[in-house]
Amino acid sequence: MRAFRATEEVPADFGPSVVTIGNFDGVHAGHREILRRVVAVGTERGLVPVALTFDPHPARVLAPARAPKLITTVNQRLRRMESEGVHAALLLPFSMELAQLSPEEFARTVLAETLRARYVIVGEDFRFGHKQAGDLATLRGLGERFAFEVESAGSILRRGQRMSSTAVRKLVEAGRVSRACRMLGEPFALEGPVVKGRGVGSKQTVPTLNLAPENELLPATGVYVTRTRDLNGAGNWRSITNVGYRPTFHGQDLSCESYLLDAFDGDTPERIEVGFIRFVREERKFDSPELLREQILKDVSFANRIHARLDRMGARISWS
Repeated sequence: MRAFRATEEVPADFGPSVVTIGNFDGVHAGHREILRRVVAVGTERGLVPVALTFDPHPARVLAPARAPKLITTVNQRLRRMESEGVHAALLLPFSMELAQLSPEEFARTVLAETLRARYVIVGEDFRFGHKQAGDLATLRGLGERFAFEVESAGSILRRGQRMSSTAVRKLVEAGRVSRACRMLGEPFALEGPVVKGRGVGSKQTVPTLNLAPENELLPATGVYVTRTRDLNGAGNWRSITNVGYRPTFHGQDLSCESYLLDAFDGDTPERIEVGFIRFVREERKFDSPELLREQILKDVSFANRIHARLDRMGARISWS
């Protein structure tokens, strides 16, 4: 997938395209249905499927105090879009200058001139332009002027519940990662570099990979059944992960430590992604490292049973 991080990076001969517009934080199941529709229209009409999104989140510029913690990093967002078949993404740098554009200026400069849009798909509550002056009806009127059709994706429900990034965020913050996984269509995941720990685990409990998450949103502290993969290689391991402060060792800083349940040989990966499958227990302080190690082994046994159950069900835990 081609990723453009400014309108100036889009080639003059790009398109014609079918475009969807949104923040797409988390790229949840509702987002994915819209992206699949974009790809289907592109196939039917010979148009390039494009996702137009923003970085930073508009709220970070317009109302910083109310800006949400983002579920995914920019790279995760782009990978998930690509996994749905999107051919290109325009990641617009959101600024006060962009926010000042009228609906007409946005439609003309970004959609018509930059992306050469011929078809645009947005949600029914879509708003755009200065002070969110434009809505779906505005966009349809501008489409008639600038030669693109407009389709409303409508609300997307799953088990009677509307898909939303806000709902996913609340589930993750509460540690309800299994529910979040169903909304996202894949595990909520943290990504970032592997950093050197204090060495306590390998000496007194069990060796772990220590992740420095680049995500803004973190799950509730506790122990989780997880899956860990090497972002720069082929490694993909069943794992169990503790997110917390290591109270048994009087830790002060939040850590994310994953113990790999599968055999691991080779160099320590430089960057990993940890997908959260199920909450196991809350983090707590133990009277000794030995007692903590006993509990970890019980956690590992539980995690192995969960992974085995998923294998029997034929469930495929993967990331985009």
